[in-house]
Amino acid sequence: MDDASQRQARGRVVLADDNILLREGLASLCERVGYEVVGQAGDAAGLLDLVQEHRPDLAIVDIRMPPDHSTEGLKAARTIREHHPGTGILVLSAFVEVEDVLELLASGRGIGYLLKSRVTVVEEFIEALDRIGRGGSVVDPSLVHELFTAQRRDDPLAHLSSREREVLALMAEGRSNAGIGRRLWVTEGTVEKHVRSILGKLRLTEDTDDHRRVLAVLTFLESR
Repeated sequence: MDDASQRQARGRVVLADDNILLREGLASLCERVGYEVVGQAGDAAGLLDLVQEHRPDLAIVDIRMPPDHSTEGLKAARTIREHHPGTGILVLSAFVEVEDVLELLASGRGIGYLLKSRVTVVEEFIEALDRIGRGGSVVDPSLVHELFTAQRRDDPLAHLSSREREVLALMAEGRSNAGIGRRLWVTEGTVEKHVRSILGKLRLTEDTDDHRRVLAVLTFLESR
């Protein structure tokens, strides 16, 4: 298979960030590992035009862009999710934006949120892109921490043990049972028992395991 075919097989990407050095760096990284970068933009309007023209598999979006550098990228991401639900979205931010990203993260599959500092860990960044491209979700550990430290009195997670909370936090990051086991130094079977306990305590109705895991993660994200 030639290089062009490999890029096409991994996915087509558009990038939006007003920092041209970061944007070019991300584009180079994506292309080096096999993604096809079909367009770049420096503002939200340019991003929406690119998505409309190219219908990419994945959009990598800075949360703050011109003209006001507030939440233009996030608003554009919401528009992409509404009009192009098949496009995966990875939102990048220099800071933890708890309130702003919860609604987007709850909007469905193929969505992610990472701090820009996480991009420097190349393997984790590429793993995040691949996971979103497969329809999974990615949540930066810093956001997970913020959510855990700002709980409401009617916290639906109150009945979870400390270990179950650790497992749920890693689920929210998009990790598989095997990945959680490696992180916590326990067997995959032990993780499966914790997951079953979490789903039971959250009183999630019987459904496919994947769907129940998504519901558990959404409960976690909204529990603050």
